[in-house]
Amino acid sequence: MTASRARRRFTDVEDGQVHFWELGAPPVEESDRFPVVMLHPSPGSARGLLPEARELAADRRVLAVDTPGNGDSTALADPEPDIAALAGRLAAWSHAERLERFDLYGSHTGASLAIELAILHPDRVRRLVLDGVALFSLEEQTDLLAHHAPQVEPDLHGAHIAFAWHFVRDAALFWPWSRTDAEHRRPTGLPDAVTLHEKVLEVLKAIGTYHRSYRASLAYPHRERLAHVRVPTLSICAPDDMLLPYREEVAALAPRGTWQAAGDARAVADWLDGPVV
Repeated sequence: MTASRARRRFTDVEDGQVHFWELGAPPVEESDRFPVVMLHPSPGSARGLLPEARELAADRRVLAVDTPGNGDSTALADPEPDIAALAGRLAAWSHAERLERFDLYGSHTGASLAIELAILHPDRVRRLVLDGVALFSLEEQTDLLAHHAPQVEPDLHGAHIAFAWHFVRDAALFWPWSRTDAEHRRPTGLPDAVTLHEKVLEVLKAIGTYHRSYRASLAYPHRERLAHVRVPTLSICAPDDMLLPYREEVAALAPRGTWQAAGDARAVADWLDGPVV
């Protein structure tokens, strides 16, 4: 398998299937590079991580996973799962894939899952990269839980299709996405039409379940749980990310945390390969 080729795979777990993209190849036996598991933000799927995954896969194996109830991965039976339950599904997947030890990257909702997975399995997660972690106030958290990830069901008028398009489009322009006024305008523009279309399709795949992991992440006590992470942790965040203000605090909350301004795939790869104090 070449580094640029992304191969789709499905793994059976006890209560469903996990879909993921596999890139790169296992390193030679004497190499100290570990596989990298990547967990995506909400809404959407691991497809959105493929550009970064391709860069990381230049010299290591990368597995970009659709988290439960997103993309092509089966949702948990529980209609209101918490992050621990969702992380448990991912742990079962990693066992099924015989990933005895790996590096873990998570972005936004994926970062919440990555934190919990690292806490539950510090013997298996070697290093942790957190790309955007929310440290909202109780007031912000309450407001987002009420408005940010509504439950949507398909209907005969296709309203769910219109919702998905505006949801994805407005999230690129506003924070929170539901407040479409000048005060909440993001300093970013729309992605190109093809990228927007592809993300909308990924959201539509899981339109009835996408909200479960999103709400679980919004309710997750990040400050409290970060204190229990025992593996080396890198906090990064893109300059135009709404979670950038929390980057340094995330690093301070993790016992073995550090942060860096560079958040591109090359910087992540260098940290994964470099020494950790």
